[in-house]
Amino acid sequence: MYEEPLLRVRNLHKHFGPGCHQCREATDRKLEKNYCPACGTVYACQDVSFDLFPGEILGIVGESGSGKSTMMQCLYFDADVTSGEVYLNDPVFAGQNVLELSSQKKRYIRNHKYGMVYQNPIQGLKMNFSSVGNIAEKLIAAGDRNVSNMEATSKKLLESVHIPLFRMKDEPRNFSGGMQQRVQIAKALSNNPPVLFLDEVTTGLDLSVQANVLDLIKKIQRESGISMIVVSHDLAVIRMLSDRTVVMLNGTVIEEGLTDQILEDPQAAYTQQLVYSLI
Repeated sequence: MYEEPLLRVRNLHKHFGPGCHQCREATDRKLEKNYCPACGTVYACQDVSFDLFPGEILGIVGESGSGKSTMMQCLYFDADVTSGEVYLNDPVFAGQNVLELSSQKKRYIRNHKYGMVYQNPIQGLKMNFSSVGNIAEKLIAAGDRNVSNMEATSKKLLESVHIPLFRMKDEPRNFSGGMQQRVQIAKALSNNPPVLFLDEVTTGLDLSVQANVLDLIKKIQRESGISMIVVSHDLAVIRMLSDRTVVMLNGTVIEEGLTDQILEDPQAAYTQQLVYSLI
């Protein structure tokens, strides 16, 4: 593993609501879980920090409402942060907090440096475009204008995620959930991003389909060396995929470490509960 992280996330905060005297002070917030009963503000992410290293799969695990998907939306610029810093180890953006860049530069990072696979394929795909058209859209956004090149890349990617080429002109709305996720993965990989975000990608899929999607993710990572952040509420998914794991509860990081270490010797009471539910 490299010493220099590919992505450094520091003190990420995101809240929904105005805040009040009872919850504004970070050191003395009087919350019920991550919710202020006085003003209704929800503190979705509170002081979240972690590193992602080259070639690593980092798992983020936590129950529904723990803030992990909100954190992912902030990292991918789908949502604005309240405060925080994110540094991408890239010569163009060296030393710059990417959360403070112009919308044009953020769009560049999304199109060239990041890939995203959403829990709901409707967010990541245009359902009335063909599969090959969806991939071409991402390639065009990344600056490719050569039609034959785009078609060749799209075919190669669809084959790599086990979508039969005779269906490449089909629209994703005519596909099963598992196939839609695989088209999303192909689209996310089309710009060769160094960082891939995967948000609850197996939720709602049959167990056998889940296993196929997880195998595919593992294979892609092995062959390409891409770094991934995988968000899930399911520790079994994290166990299969991730090298290191961050555990979130009520918007905060309560534990992190090597996945094996967290599974064998969980420290936080909530993590212990998670691990014992696996046994």
